[in-house]
Amino acid sequence: MSENKRYSYMELTTDRLYETLELVRDVFMEFEAPDYSDEGIEEFLRFLEPVEIAEKLDDGNMRIWICNSGGEVVGMIAAIENHINLLFVNAMHHRKGIARRLLEIMIENNRPAELTVNSSPYAIEAYKRLGFSETDAEQVISGIRYTPMRRENPS
Repeated sequence: MSENKRYSYMELTTDRLYETLELVRDVFMEFEAPDYSDEGIEEFLRFLEPVEIAEKLDDGNMRIWICNSGGEVVGMIAAIENHINLLFVNAMHHRKGIARRLLEIMIENNRPAELTVNSSPYAIEAYKRLGFSETDAEQVISGIRYTPMRRENPS
């Protein structure tokens, strides 16, 4: 894919939910699963159950924005209030500003004073480039490894 590839961004509609969750699963398995135990992988995949995500979207608890390229979902960010639950970009589209733009869109829509995220080991450096800093040491719950991080946003 070329650097000048055009991207479009939008809030997720339910007709793109399965495609978006498939992107998350694929990227997770490629980059993050190697750092997780079998328990952690199973726990993460349980979190991605489409019915549960759809319920969170329907009741307004979770919002998801996606990045499209050539009719395909290549990136996504999901948040509940000021906490990022998921931020994934297809490997072929890494380092092209997609995660940064998705984060900007989320901030524009929510206007949080600060953002939090529980970063996987793989994503810590990416979150640091996005302005986050670690707030605690790595933790493990149900096999999920994460480091709590925080970012203040200008008002």
